[in-house]
Amino acid sequence: MAEVKLKQKVLTRNDEIAANIRSELREKGIRCLNLIGSPGSGKTSLLEATFRKLKDTSEIAVIEGDVKTDNDMRRIEALGVKAVQIETGDECHLAAVQVDEAMSHLPLSKLKVLVIENVGNLICPVAFDLGEECRVIVLSVAEGEDKPLKYPAAFVSANAVVITKTDLAPYVDVRPQVLENHARSINPNLTVLMTSAKTGEGIDRFAEFLFQGTKS
Repeated sequence: MAEVKLKQKVLTRNDEIAANIRSELREKGIRCLNLIGSPGSGKTSLLEATFRKLKDTSEIAVIEGDVKTDNDMRRIEALGVKAVQIETGDECHLAAVQVDEAMSHLPLSKLKVLVIENVGNLICPVAFDLGEECRVIVLSVAEGEDKPLKYPAAFVSANAVVITKTDLAPYVDVRPQVLENHARSINPNLTVLMTSAKTGEGIDRFAEFLFQGTKS
């Protein structure tokens, strides 16, 4: 019982901080997206391909979450995008307090979009609100057609799903449309985008999605 109460207390405090983050970002007109996906789903590659398409990346920033290393942060910064790394150590998710701290290192007054690339995991991050406006599940075709059915909570909590690595579909015997159908069977309101960082499929659409609703 004590463990349950402690978890509830942690989540309550996290939600309070997340609400403050959401309020601050809305006040500043910043769209915040929380990318959640398994290790190797292609989150960073998706961002790289998208940022290469953008003529101006000065209005976007990324908070990178990983258990160890700043490899992904350096990949993003190499494209001229401001990024902050969070190393979680033994933790399998980001928490709102970490995002709040990372935001203090970003030029918020200049931003329109903040992307949070969460730790590779489809379980732990689902429980933690980070103050995002939009929660995005990133799912590669290589993970199998039944992935949404195995991790329904992630898809119930999401606003959008980005299916990545569609160029690999013929080689891994996966039908992207079946993946989409499974995701929509759990959450009919999902926005679903098909993408390939290798071929460029859907990257322009994802770039538009990042800035959806922001002022020009």
